[in-house]
Amino acid sequence: MAVTSGYLAEGSRVGIRSYTLADAAEFTAAARESKSLHHPWLFPPDTAEAYAVYAARVIADPAKAGFLVCEKDSGALAGFININNIVEGGFLSGALGYGAFAHAAGRGLMTEALSLVVRYAFGPMGLHRLEINAQPGNTASIALARRCGFRLEGYSPDMIRIDGAWRDHERWAITAEMVRAQDLSSGPGRPA
Repeated sequence: MAVTSGYLAEGSRVGIRSYTLADAAEFTAAARESKSLHHPWLFPPDTAEAYAVYAARVIADPAKAGFLVCEKDSGALAGFININNIVEGGFLSGALGYGAFAHAAGRGLMTEALSLVVRYAFGPMGLHRLEINAQPGNTASIALARRCGFRLEGYSPDMIRIDGAWRDHERWAITAEMVRAQDLSSGPGRPA
């Protein structure tokens, strides 16, 4: 995966890059336009003030890595993917959170972007395992996990507090070894 554009990684239609505070206006406008898509699953910041706090935390916290998903042709924000709760040492893992913006939803951009983030996490970041915790009714999130090769590992009642209530979640995971096996099974010519 040769990267020459300033993206951390890029595919055929998207690139991923780090958050900046300067992204506030575009991010919050897209978040406001996407409220009906995101509710009741997630609540990204939709004001400049909320974005400043959110982005500063993602940028400064060593237990987080944030990626903005950008359409390669226009550079427009298509979504976001965060690796939260990064643990080093013998665990080398993190928990993924993500969301597409409404104008980009259903176009396969997040599938490409999540695959890029997984490879970046297992490559330059040196992680071994990533998890996705998705509410059972969030069929779009679960479908994305499946498309990207995550396996269902369990079910956790009352796992995460969202929108004022403790919500059940399915636990999906992928490891560096799983990605290597997928690469080997897909044959030569697969992008690294």
